[in-house]
Amino acid sequence: MSCVKDAATKEIVTYHLSTSLEMNIVYETLNKLRQAVNYEFHPSAILHSDQGFHYTHPLFQNKVMELGLTQSMSRKGNCWDNAPMESFFGHFKDLAEYKTCTNLTDVKEEVDRVTEEYNVCRYQWGLKKMAPVQYRDHLLAV
Repeated sequence: MSCVKDAATKEIVTYHLSTSLEMNIVYETLNKLRQAVNYEFHPSAILHSDQGFHYTHPLFQNKVMELGLTQSMSRKGNCWDNAPMESFFGHFKDLAEYKTCTNLTDVKEEVDRVTEEYNVCRYQWGLKKMAPVQYRDHLLAV
């Protein structure tokens, strides 16, 4: 699972699920991200990642630049920069009923369910006790 989390709202903006860790997993995530924001990125938007193979690959970096995004990476061995994403995956593992999945379709449905629950129902102290989608709507209304 490759996903993008909005640092301001803590919302999982998009994700891509794959049976392979080939480069296509991150390219598809970028394509879905572009669609999720209706092809309009804020001029100062930053795409943060760790220093994994996928994110340091020149073709991935070129695709990020083509989208008009700035890429930022953690320093090697620095888990703090990637803590927000690791936090999501920790909650994901707690929420997912993965033992009930028997095929890829079941896995996709469970990932959809957990991501929706995280974005819409999981209230967070750092978001004024709102869920990520609720907080995003709050920010847009202000």
